[in-house]
Amino acid sequence: MLSPEQIDDIARELAEAERTRTLMPRITARYPEATVEDSYAIQGRWRDQQLAAGRRLVGRKIGLTSKAMQQATGISEPDYGVMFDDTVYENGSVIPYDRFTNVRIEVELAFVLREPLEGPNCNIFDVFRATEFVTPALEVLNSHIQLEGRTIVDTISDNAAYGAMVLGGHPMRPDEIDLRWVSALLYKNETIEESGVAAAVLNHPATGVAWLANKFAQHGSRLEAGEIILAGSFTRPMWVERGDTVLCDYGRMGTITCRFN
Repeated sequence: MLSPEQIDDIARELAEAERTRTLMPRITARYPEATVEDSYAIQGRWRDQQLAAGRRLVGRKIGLTSKAMQQATGISEPDYGVMFDDTVYENGSVIPYDRFTNVRIEVELAFVLREPLEGPNCNIFDVFRATEFVTPALEVLNSHIQLEGRTIVDTISDNAAYGAMVLGGHPMRPDEIDLRWVSALLYKNETIEESGVAAAVLNHPATGVAWLANKFAQHGSRLEAGEIILAGSFTRPMWVERGDTVLCDYGRMGTITCRFN
């Protein structure tokens, strides 16, 4: 376990890495004793610093929702991070490439909550009742920590590698479509690079939202009305470079496009 002073120092280091768009050495290389609990404490301290600086929280992201990714990281459950108002882009946006490091794209569904959602014992039907609509979303992954040798502790500390999201497509109520069968074709520069089906996210994308509500209940907290919840990717991350154009076709749920400049 890390000391409160070490947690403060790492949170400040992450904030400086974000400000300067630089990479910092792995936390686990310097603090091999760091635990998953420490990593959420670091993320929480960084989050509070950002809120104090005037950023506004608009939602949460869920990661590690596929069995393959959980096995690769040696963790048996998803992870989560926070999303601020200045990280949300509209469909068709030109996104500054230099704002991020190790830039990758993931294909997701976003749940926009109409009412609070809380555990314990939250299930997907509770998620349906609390959700105003579900909309396509692209997550821009961003890393402030060196990728080689990185562990789950490093990733969670670094806000679960969240950088930004692009919202678009055709929002739908959760009872208008079987969310398990939402499919997506992810293009980079007019070539399909990835494809997937939303059931790959814990068998149903709403499962991750329920998991997060139950996780928050352990700390006496809940998901609030109006929050946007990124439910997890159903494709592998796709690397992008400056000048790349990205388009994702979600079938009935429409398309999202953006360009990195």
